[in-house]
Amino acid sequence: MSNHATDEDTRYEAVRSRDARFDGVFFFAVETTGIYCRPSCPAVTPKRANVRFFATAAAAQGSGFRACRRCRPDAVPGSAEWNVRADVVGRAMRLIADGVVDREGVAGLAARLGYSARQVQRQLTAELGAGPVALARARRAHTARLLTQTTELPITEIAFASGFASVRQFNDTIRAIYASTPSQLRAAAPRGGHPRRTATPGAGIPLRLAHRGPYQAGYVFDLLAHEAVPGIEEVSGPPGARTYRRTLRLPYGTGIVAVGERPGTARTATGAHPGGWLDARLHLTDPRDLTTAVQRLRRLFDLDADPCAVDERLGADPRLAPLVAARPGLRSPGAADPEELAVRALTGPVEAERLVRRYGKALDAPCGSLTHLFPEPAVLAAAEPGGTLGALTAALADGAVRLDPGADRDAAQDALLALPGLDAPTAAEIRARALGDPDAAPPGLDIPDTWRPWRAYALNYLRAAGEWELR
Repeated sequence: MSNHATDEDTRYEAVRSRDARFDGVFFFAVETTGIYCRPSCPAVTPKRANVRFFATAAAAQGSGFRACRRCRPDAVPGSAEWNVRADVVGRAMRLIADGVVDREGVAGLAARLGYSARQVQRQLTAELGAGPVALARARRAHTARLLTQTTELPITEIAFASGFASVRQFNDTIRAIYASTPSQLRAAAPRGGHPRRTATPGAGIPLRLAHRGPYQAGYVFDLLAHEAVPGIEEVSGPPGARTYRRTLRLPYGTGIVAVGERPGTARTATGAHPGGWLDARLHLTDPRDLTTAVQRLRRLFDLDADPCAVDERLGADPRLAPLVAARPGLRSPGAADPEELAVRALTGPVEAERLVRRYGKALDAPCGSLTHLFPEPAVLAAAEPGGTLGALTAALADGAVRLDPGADRDAAQDALLALPGLDAPTAAEIRARALGDPDAAPPGLDIPDTWRPWRAYALNYLRAAGEWELR
């Protein structure tokens, strides 16, 4: 979709028609009000002469614009462009979303990308209008606003859960972006006739994970239920109202997360899909892991995808057209833990369950059937060093194979194929799911070039229709 929004006239038409498909693809600001919005903002369309366009919310904020209180532009799904792009800007955006700047600073981000901090700053600023610090700040502000307005968590806890280094920094940022104090922001929260969802140490943190366009939740939950590894995952409840729960190893601690299946949204009167959300609840041993945990769930459920762009391309293919019409908005599920996914892609679910029972770290406080974390690569490499599993886990442990959000996908696949016994279909599965490559496909399949750059989605359509199996 971002390819269609390449000039300002096209963007203004999207704003004029309040086209939600462009939410997150770009932002617009109104010079006469000092406010920036998402394209689908329901407010009166401003005059073209008063509008400025920005690639990111951070760029709009850096130019002195405040977030619209009506359309809440900071709450839109992330741009699907960052999942598609394999260049340094795309890789940097995926790392920033994962919280790398908050944890390791700009120097850590640059080191992961293999560039100097100055080069990263220059490239991001030139293309996106904001550097890594500003982009990370915008993400922290969104998390803070969301927690302030949807939970009863203390303001101090929200500040650190959002990634701010101090309460003062948190307060200054909220004032600058929302023209409100945290207390005023909380008091102004839209209620919609419903009480605010509570967040306590026992109840966890409730969140809504937004997506654009239609979303075939049933397919994703079917896949997760089929693949679930006892001890670290479970899917419970009747079809259409299932809950997926799993454990997570996070940078500062551990977590147990739950995501609910939600019926698809109906088309609007104009035939468009307005988007929607999945309800989630997070139990974290350290609130600083909130942003990272949310982003990993977004990758697992493929919530930043642009289904309109995917379905437009694939729906033009005679073979795929009826499949797209039957399941519009089908996603290509990713991974909550890329290294875990790589091991599971190699071993299969039965062997993965054995590894969990034998080498997984037991939770300090088990929750029902969730009792362990998936074993770390270094643990597996030391415990079972032989064969392909030993080679893979050793390579993951020492960094010879990198699967983090900023990894170079081609380099990672080459490193995987260099491991003894790891075949091309397994490497392709790891690339598609652990690295989130929307165009990944195993070799040897008769796949037309017209399916690019969405071959991974095309294969999911075929699999949903029973026309193709992953392994």
